[in-house]
Amino acid sequence: MVNHRHILSVLVIVGFLSTIAQSVRFDLQSGHTKCIAEDIKSNSMTVGKYSIVNPNEGHPMPESHKITVRVTSAYGNNYHYADHVESSQFAFQAVEAGDYMACFWAADHKPQTTVTIDFDWKSGVAAKDWTNVAKKGSVEQTRKAMSTYLVPSKSAFYDIELTEIRDKVLELELKKLHETVTSIHDEMFYLREREQEMQELNRSTNSRMAWLGFFSLAVCLSVAGLQLWHLKTFFEKKKLI
Repeated sequence: MVNHRHILSVLVIVGFLSTIAQSVRFDLQSGHTKCIAEDIKSNSMTVGKYSIVNPNEGHPMPESHKITVRVTSAYGNNYHYADHVESSQFAFQAVEAGDYMACFWAADHKPQTTVTIDFDWKSGVAAKDWTNVAKKGSVEQTRKAMSTYLVPSKSAFYDIELTEIRDKVLELELKKLHETVTSIHDEMFYLREREQEMQELNRSTNSRMAWLGFFSLAVCLSVAGLQLWHLKTFFEKKKLI
């Protein structure tokens, strides 16, 4: 008899692997620009894709629904540029750490139109397409194994097949968890470095403010002394004192 617990375990794991990626949807009026920032650390892989939502499903996209997209780093370096497009995608490895900016611009149009854009931007572990990895490996084998249940065979054969499939699926999940933990570990060190930079900046700013305060106090005392000296000299000349 087939072990239903093994079947249930495989189906649950496959269900976890078939998660749906979420994307951001926003409206952009013609003649306007909208930018989205993403903090990315150096040497991280980042991928993004965007497309205009057709307002008239089943009909050609209106000519007015075109956008220009530019992705730049915190230092102004250009990593992606697309002009007058309906959809496109980009992928690059970040060389510089900081806030990367994706700016969308819709050409001016009379009368004014509103363009709806779907935008999906991922970096780090999230940028890896685990869905395709699963489909190429364990999930396809799981489907084949499920079809095997329709063919009469021995229960031991079912157990061996399910064990192998479950091990491969679990291996994929462990790889995913390992990369996630590694990414979190790197992110913690990155945040620690950013915190140290902010602390150094705070110390430098406090030191400069302290010197500025002493300098301002010295200037005020000097001006007060000069005023007293001037008044004393003036009154002595007028023989008032």
